[in-house]
Amino acid sequence: MANSRNSGTLDVDGVTYDWQLEREPQLSDDEGWKGMAISLLAKDSKREALLEFPAPKRLLKGLQRGRLQIDDATITRGIRAALLAGWEPFSRGRPVVFTVDADGN
Repeated sequence: MANSRNSGTLDVDGVTYDWQLEREPQLSDDEGWKGMAISLLAKDSKREALLEFPAPKRLLKGLQRGRLQIDDATITRGIRAALLAGWEPFSRGRPVVFTVDADGN
């Protein structure tokens, strides 16, 4: 089910996570197109994760921007991938940034 909002809450493996769209795809003078970024925070946790997605191929080809594709499955996969990559949401520290590849991993 697609979310029409830019934030939400999901339960993944017994833990509740809040997510929020931090950045829509945008063109940077220095870096070219940058994809969307989503922040994740487990309830009652201290350490945030930031998922950075690649720019949509249509933007790289010079086509018009389409609708953002944010759905529960994408967020759930992102949470699980961040946890597998070493994100410890209940530890202290700076936010951890994870770059999602073009395949969504």
